Amino acid sequence: MANEKIPYKIYLEESEMPQSWYNVRADMKNKPAPLLNPGTHQPMTAEELGGVFCADLVQQELDNDTAFIPIPEEIRSFYKMYRPSPLVRAYCLEEKLGTPAHIYYKFEGNNTSGSHKLNSAIAQAYYAKNQGLKGVTTETGAGQWGTALSMACAYLGLDCKVYMVKCSYEQKPFRREVMRTYGASVTPSPSDTTEVGRKILAEFPGTSGSLGCAISEAVEVAVTHPGYRYVLGSVLNQVLLHQSVIGLESKIAMDKYGVKPDIIIGCAGGGSNLGGLIAPFMGQKLRGEADYRIIAVEPASCPSFTRGKFAYDFCDTGSICPLAKMYTLGSSFIPSPDHAGGLRFHGMSTILSQLYHDGYMEATSVKQTDVFQAAETFARVEGILPAPESSHAILVAMQEALKCKETGEEKTILFGLTGTGYFDLVAYEKYHNGEMPNNIPTDEDIARSLAKLPKIG
Repeated sequence: MANEKIPYKIYLEESEMPQSWYNVRADMKNKPAPLLNPGTHQPMTAEELGGVFCADLVQQELDNDTAFIPIPEEIRSFYKMYRPSPLVRAYCLEEKLGTPAHIYYKFEGNNTSGSHKLNSAIAQAYYAKNQGLKGVTTETGAGQWGTALSMACAYLGLDCKVYMVKCSYEQKPFRREVMRTYGASVTPSPSDTTEVGRKILAEFPGTSGSLGCAISEAVEVAVTHPGYRYVLGSVLNQVLLHQSVIGLESKIAMDKYGVKPDIIIGCAGGGSNLGGLIAPFMGQKLRGEADYRIIAVEPASCPSFTRGKFAYDFCDTGSICPLAKMYTLGSSFIPSPDHAGGLRFHGMSTILSQLYHDGYMEATSVKQTDVFQAAETFARVEGILPAPESSHAILVAMQEALKCKETGEEKTILFGLTGTGYFDLVAYEKYHNGEMPNNIPTDEDIARSLAKLPKIG
């Protein structure tokens, strides 16, 4: 197979779909630091986490040792509605760039939610249903996660309460209406419907909100309403576990044709897409079986990897969630209202933070206008209008391919196309009208937020 021409799209058979998720923590020498109780600063117990999260998800969150966790048949059956997703050889983009590099992307936009988020949404909703819960609460940035969760809850008959970052609520009304179509209630955050929301509004009048604000509100509602639990679309260990299906399918497809990526690139906000894409490849790297160059791409407006600090911090602006050791800009950091709403989170997954800290991957930050220029180029030659989040990875993949053009190296590049941008047309309009700014926080902005980090130890 290795010598055959690679097709434009590589589709796996249903029988080739992964039957287990891969838990990269099992192969990490330095495990992610545990979540800490915000009151005692002691590691959170399963009982404590069970007051916020579903019981089965708590087990997945705390499991540092089990490499492969079986995917329940009910979830695999749901996956079959839109999985396996295609691995695409970007022949047209290669030709446009005139590069000897071979470019592949894993396309996760072939479902109504328009993104990879459905992979974890259906899993979390399934475990909530199995526990006999009435419903779940969550936050959403750009809206992909909220859309995915509303779909999963509608399928399983669960109530779904979504707190949507206010700037995205206003920028993406159609995404909001898809959630409502699937039966979810959608509230712009911060709001006056919760105690923590009112507190944030008092401290930051007129704020456009952040994922940290929305998380605080969603958690408050979950813990004060019997029969509800909180679910999250990124950052947590359990989410990266579910998203490993992306990387597992990618590796199976590439192995079928004898292809090995040299460079793997993903956009990074909280870590769900990047962590899922790189999972099996990082596992090989950790076990010493193969080596890959892995690049996380984040917005210059919210650069937690490249300008943040590796420290314990709250996952939410209201300081009511557990403390996580991660690369963070500080939980009080309010990112500018850029259009890649899914990447506007002040911190990064504890798994990815530890791997980055240990030197297994690298990171770069990019400007918003450069991202949309790359998105437009990609759309014109590959025929898919990409989401702003995905376009961060597209930009750096193009940059790496152009480096190959300069050196003549025939490297293989794999990146994650997390979803489509058809609900992001306001953003594209701003770019085309020359009205899109590049918002980059100053050192003083970040220092002020980092100065408020909790004192641990």
